[in-house]
Amino acid sequence: MHLSYWELKNWFSSIDYTIVGSGIVGLHTALRLRERFPESRILILEKGMLPEGASTKNAGFACFGSLSEIIDDLKTHTEEEVLQLVEKRWKGLQLLRKNLGDTTIDFKPYGGYELFLEDDDSTYQECLQKMPFVNEMLRPLFKTDVFEKQIDRFNFAKIKEYSIFNTFEGQIDTGNMMQALVKKAQENRIFILNNQTVTDFSDNSNLVTVALGDFSFTTKKLLFATNGFASALTQGEVKPARAQVLITEPIPNLDIKGTFHLDKGYYYFRNINDRILFGGGRNLDFESETTTSLEQTALIQNRLEEILKTVILPQQDVKIAHRWSGIMGVGAHKKPIVKPLSDNVFCGVRMGGMGVAIGSIIGQELADLV
Repeated sequence: MHLSYWELKNWFSSIDYTIVGSGIVGLHTALRLRERFPESRILILEKGMLPEGASTKNAGFACFGSLSEIIDDLKTHTEEEVLQLVEKRWKGLQLLRKNLGDTTIDFKPYGGYELFLEDDDSTYQECLQKMPFVNEMLRPLFKTDVFEKQIDRFNFAKIKEYSIFNTFEGQIDTGNMMQALVKKAQENRIFILNNQTVTDFSDNSNLVTVALGDFSFTTKKLLFATNGFASALTQGEVKPARAQVLITEPIPNLDIKGTFHLDKGYYYFRNINDRILFGGGRNLDFESETTTSLEQTALIQNRLEEILKTVILPQQDVKIAHRWSGIMGVGAHKKPIVKPLSDNVFCGVRMGGMGVAIGSIIGQELADLV
């Protein structure tokens, strides 16, 4: 970097807090720090032109877990842990809506549906059987039943008779949300520098030295909000998980409204601007999808198209407008990691595919470690 005196003085001098990652978590961390330390100098470093992970690439589900996901979580987590996870996601969604406003993020309370493919009898029966138990478990949080059986009214094909409806689920416009967060950060005198990759850092007890290639600067505190890219920071407790997505061209008279889950949440789709946005399928090849590459694969894209044309929109001529991928952060446990890495270095990572729901609250928790 060949920086001028002015650039060094205004962007890299006397930095109090440096945050790595300008996604949902990073921006909420910065805003919380500004709230706590009004006069501080706050810098966000982002390696992409836009947030590199999932914050601008997700499907915009305002959800906290489908019935089959919650049942699945109960096999590896205690009831108390699962309830805490759902509560954190639910409170995070309320915080996001309060911070930005429903109009700004285009929040639509259309509800969420879980569908079951014809040949998925075991998951279907398990969900119908355990739904009363899960409703009872969630009652302290929602004061009423969350999940109920419904007959499909959208004319999907090759699915079981009943779907599971969740009235508390909604959808947002991911692009609007992220633009609003960036605007809020800029209004709060938070500097965001894009295309900056942190190549090294060292905590020298009073200050942290941060290297950006062959240039380095110092900051009082360094906070990582890099989610799916945090494997090295956490000794492998976080693994990247690629999510592949496609979106159709506009469909005349599209009558599908809501957020929809299939196959324990591994597939998900929604309506947006008279289109269907459809993603998932990493369970077809977990090994290849444990990657930070933003490419797409024929295996998953072909399966998405097959389900789109045989289940979601049967007997319709559907054209694909665009495809992309995002990188989530997952691990053996669903609980996010929010912890110090040393005296002056901290991380808030492993959103488990629930960044929209919990990103705001994890950002606050990360900032409150300081």
